[in-house]
This record gives sequence, structure tokens and C-alpha cells, in this order.
Amino acid sequence: MAQKSTKRLIDQNEFNLKDLATVLCPIENARGLPNACYIDSKAHAYEQKQVFTQGWVCVGFAIDAPNKGDVFPFECASMPLLMVRNAAHGLQIFHNVCRHRGHVLVDAPVNVKKAIACPYHRWTYGLDGALTATPHIGGAGKHACLGFDKEDVRLREVRSAEWFGLVFVDLSDAAENFGTFISPLAERWSAFTNLSLTHTGDDCSVEFVLDCNWKLAVENYCESYHLPWVHPGLNSYSPLQQHHNIVAATYSGQRSDKYTPSGANGNAEFPGAPSLPDFWNTGAEYLSLFPNVLLGIHRDHFFAVLIQPESPGRTKERMEIFYFDEVVKNEMFAAARKTNRELWQSVFAEDQPVVEGMHRGRSSPGFDGGIFSPAMDRPTHAFHIWIAKAMLDGRFSTRRPVE
Repeated sequence: MAQKSTKRLIDQNEFNLKDLATVLCPIENARGLPNACYIDSKAHAYEQKQVFTQGWVCVGFAIDAPNKGDVFPFECASMPLLMVRNAAHGLQIFHNVCRHRGHVLVDAPVNVKKAIACPYHRWTYGLDGALTATPHIGGAGKHACLGFDKEDVRLREVRSAEWFGLVFVDLSDAAENFGTFISPLAERWSAFTNLSLTHTGDDCSVEFVLDCNWKLAVENYCESYHLPWVHPGLNSYSPLQQHHNIVAATYSGQRSDKYTPSGANGNAEFPGAPSLPDFWNTGAEYLSLFPNVLLGIHRDHFFAVLIQPESPGRTKERMEIFYFDEVVKNEMFAAARKTNRELWQSVFAEDQPVVEGMHRGRSSPGFDGGIFSPAMDRPTHAFHIWIAKAMLDGRFSTRRPVE
């Protein structure tokens, strides 16, 4: 019997889609995602396909390419992609690969002025992706070739959208319109619609590299259950009992009734967004927009954390902080910006050993997905359900209408 029991426990660390069924149970009876979903390379590869190549995924920030001619290379689901600020000052996303022999076009952020040239054979593309030059294609000194029409060859564009300073892509080209995807959250935060966002550089940016699966970072952010023990400082002025669960189909997280606006320690107080409902005087919301972006909104600033899976056990977090008035660029707010950045950096640093500890635990056959508290873990369970459904059925079952 002991040998049989041990074999059963070992199997829990092997990827099997059937093991996801118990995630979909009511929270009182549900188990969490099995260990394999965090540590198994096959599960990771399958997840990348089911989650990150189907439907809308956050891949970066509009500030990554702020000026005409800026290009910003990045990867999503191991695909090399390229963010381009075009001549009309719009953002476009292309596959970062030359149509000639498949060489990656750009390796690092740069301003290319007007054209993107492949380093291999110098085939050149405009900022709109059009092929503009094919040197020596017909032989030395012959830059045209009989039967080849540059108009028929251009960079492959990826469907993309911007919202709240974030950039999203749909690698499948089959998801619903972005407006439909984002509308539940956009309506929830409609009081902040059409506000300009101000980013002031390094004092608005924080990065972490985590030795854990990316989902653990999302799960941890969803819930406030851990506040008294992991964030005692934060819990002292925004206590656990003042946090309330938020659960929706595409996002989950927390509402806090006790946000303390800036201005502490003698710093200048950031100007708030105008005409907000009374809740936002001391309220804040912290939501995970599935699959991979963490959002925090307050009356005087907004932040987003892009979660980037690099392997089953390695994750990059990139936080950018935004304010609602350009006046915060003034020197009088320098100390307040620094304090605000350090506050959020310290909060996320406190989470690092927790999420890494959970990841180490996922290698134990003594853990079988875990149990949920019906009162405290509903946001986390909602994320598990979303992941399980995506893994089992994909993120959508019908193609979008041709536009």
C-alpha cells in the first residue's frame, strides 16, 4: 500500500489535463491547479499556446516606444515581436522577423528614424511594415527582380490595442474586439476614462526577477489574506478587514476602503483625478486582469505590473507608475515620487520570498493543488478557474467576424 500511495503522489507532478477537473468545482470542494501546471515543461509549453497565443494578452507599455521611429523588441509566447511608433504616431506590432530569410530585425530598443533594415541582407521596411528596399535581389547592383513585387511582401502585423497606457496583442487574430474584452473593467473604472497619464522616468519604474512560476505572482496579488503576516506595515494602515473581494469573469482582486493618499512625511500631495465618486477619497482597487497584468488604481496614481513568464520557474515583473496630472513632473514632487516608488517596491519585495516559497513547494508530492478558503480565496479560485478553462477548452471557441 505504501508503494501505491507514493506512486499516486508522484503522478500529481506529471502533467495531465484530466487533473484540472477538480479546479472547476465550487470553491468549497475545489482543488487548486496541480503541481505540474507550475513545474512541468510540457505543461508550460501547452499553457503558452492555450493562454498566451489565444486572445488578448498584455505585452508592454505605450511608453516603450514614445517617439516616431522608436522600435521596441520583445517576446510573447517565445515569439519575437516588435513594437513600432509609426509616422502617424500610432503604435503597431509586427513579427520581428525579416520576410526574406527569417533573421530577427531588431535586438534592442532603438530609434530607426524612418526605416527598419535587416542586418543580414539589408532588406528594409518602412515604419508601416511595407517593404521598401531589396538590395541586389536581382544580382549585384540590381535591386529589383523579375516577378517579385515589393508591394506583395510586408512585415506580418499583429492585432494590437492600447488601454490605460498598456499595449495588448491578439496573436490568434481570432479574439473578440478589444473593446468587448476590456469593457467590464473599463466600465468599472469609467470615472478614470480619458485621463492623461504621466510617467516621469526611472522614479516610476520597478523590476523584479522571481524564481517562481508566473501564476503564483498573479495568485498572490489577487488576495489580501496574507496581509497581516507578509505586509505588516501595509496592514497597519490598510488592514485586512478593510479589504473586500472582487471577482469577475476576466479579472479578480481586492477593494480597499483605507487607502492613504500621498502627502505623508511632509511630501507634496499628488493631484487627484477630477470629479471622482466619494469612494475614491480613501478607496483603492487592486485587480489582476487575466492572464498577466496586475493593476492598482487610486485617486492620485495608477500602476500596472506586467507579468512575463520566462520559464516554468522564472518570472519577470515590470511595474510602471502613472499620475493623472503633468504637474507631478515638477521638482516639488520629486521626493513624493521617490517615496511612492519605494513604497510599492518594498511591498512587492515582501511578496518575493512568499511566491518563491510556494514555487518550491510545488515540487513536493505532498501538495495536491491546495484548498481554498471560501471567504478569503475567491479571487484566487477565479483565476485558477480561468486558467483551467483556457487549458482545457482554449480561450474562445468561435472565430471573430471579419471586420
